[in-house]
Amino acid sequence: MNIFRSLKYYNYRLFFTGQAISLIGTWMQRVAISWLIYRITGSAFLLGAITFLSLIPSLFLSPFAGSFVDRYNKYRVLMFTQVGLMLQAEILAFMVWFQYYNVLWIGALSLIQGVINSFDVNARQSLMIDLVDNKEDLPNAIALNSTVFNSARLVGPALAGIILSILGEEVCFLINFISFIAVLVCLLLMKLKIKHELKPTQNIWTDLQDGFQHVIASRDIFPLILTMAASSLMIIPFTTLLPVFAKDIFSGDATTFSWFESAAGLGALIGAIYMARLMSKTNLNKVTIVSGFILSFSVLALAISPSLLTALIFTASAGTGLMIQNSSINTYIQTHSHPEMRGRTISYYIMANQGVLPLGSLLIGFLAHRWGTQTIVFIEGLAGLAITVALLLYKKNQLQNRFKAIQMKLRHRQRAAYYS
Repeated sequence: MNIFRSLKYYNYRLFFTGQAISLIGTWMQRVAISWLIYRITGSAFLLGAITFLSLIPSLFLSPFAGSFVDRYNKYRVLMFTQVGLMLQAEILAFMVWFQYYNVLWIGALSLIQGVINSFDVNARQSLMIDLVDNKEDLPNAIALNSTVFNSARLVGPALAGIILSILGEEVCFLINFISFIAVLVCLLLMKLKIKHELKPTQNIWTDLQDGFQHVIASRDIFPLILTMAASSLMIIPFTTLLPVFAKDIFSGDATTFSWFESAAGLGALIGAIYMARLMSKTNLNKVTIVSGFILSFSVLALAISPSLLTALIFTASAGTGLMIQNSSINTYIQTHSHPEMRGRTISYYIMANQGVLPLGSLLIGFLAHRWGTQTIVFIEGLAGLAITVALLLYKKNQLQNRFKAIQMKLRHRQRAAYYS
């Protein structure tokens, strides 16, 4: 099966191209901010705090953003958010360039970025279905989007490591600012036929309630969102501590840190390619569970790695498990949501993924500061095993209940046929 089949669609090709360029800049900025904060403070807690500020808005704003995107033109929303993120990158670049910055300013800009991202991610995810003409190619489009994201995660940190060592953090921020031009140009060239939005007949708070009730009532979607939230709280924050592994545990520098980020990106890229090759009827629940075990065992192994090489290998395998888990849950939600509820349903996935992650980053950063990075990362791996086993048992019980329900229906039919 052609893993690049979604690229045959004109609008998706433009989206893919713009994201491929812009996300390299985004990952360069992420690496530069993490390195800058840890270089000037030496604090794992503040490292987690900055991640907390950049992601916490998603916890509170994602449901509102989902309702907003369902009510208005998601293409226009995306245009505005991309311009906003571009301006944020520009301000950050000039502040660092002129040496007029501190942790407080960086934290404030990270918070602003988080607010804009709450709407941006929702708009991008909801727009995906309008970029492909054949809806059967939607899972492939989502997987390719993850592929370009993680390809950028592979290339961006590698470039950032070189630029940080030679030119400094401000150049990474400036490159990110320039990269947004590609996104805006590609968006302007699109030829979309988005269905005309109906004027809202109820207030947005009612929309929020409807979306929440829809998610809670779904026996298939709600457990996956809970799994994503638990993973974001107790497993995924290991990525926040990668600078500590690079600088303190393995006595490295900015280049060493970029190796860790690139290793995670390489693993995630492998996972994205795997997802892109999946058939449309693949059991995504099974994929989610298997990838959860891969992620958990890899995090455990990372915590006890005796050398830099083994740490990089297990960082890569953790990236593979993490990417497959996130992408399979995302794909399942997008393909099993009602069209009129898609934005709101996706918003709860984003809240569970990006919204809960800052709480986890803050918690894990604090615990690592108190009890040591390797100890806490090992505990994260154990927590991942517990979460995955819980999902496995739930799905097994759900399958048994469905089988019993089918048996009861067959018995009722047999009795009805006998007495008739």
